[in-house]
Amino acid sequence: MTASDTPVLDLLATMTAESVQASSLDVQSIALVRLAALVASDAPAVSYALNLAIADEVGLDAEAVRGVLAAIAPIVGTSRVAAATSRIVLAIGVGIEQASAQMADDELS
Repeated sequence: MTASDTPVLDLLATMTAESVQASSLDVQSIALVRLAALVASDAPAVSYALNLAIADEVGLDAEAVRGVLAAIAPIVGTSRVAAATSRIVLAIGVGIEQASAQMADDELS
C-alpha cells in the first residue's frame, strides 16, 4: 500500500462518498443539507469552497444557496447567516482567483 500525499483530503473524500451512498436523499438535497450544516456549525470558508463546488456540479445555483440561507436564518440566527455569507463570498473569490490563474497558465502553454 502506498502512502498518499493528501491523506486528510483522501479521508474527507471517502467520508463524503460514503455519506452520499448511505443517504436516501438525492444529490441536490444532500448538497443543500450540507450547506445548511456548514452554516449551523460556523464552518470556515474552505469548507464552503469545497461544498459550493459540489453544489455547482450537481446543478444548484445561487438562488438555491440563497434559499437555504433564508430558510435556516430563523433557526441559526442572523449572525450565523451573515458570517456564512461573508465566507461564501470569500470562497467564491478564491475560486475566481484559481480559475484566473489556471486560464493564465493555459494561455502560456
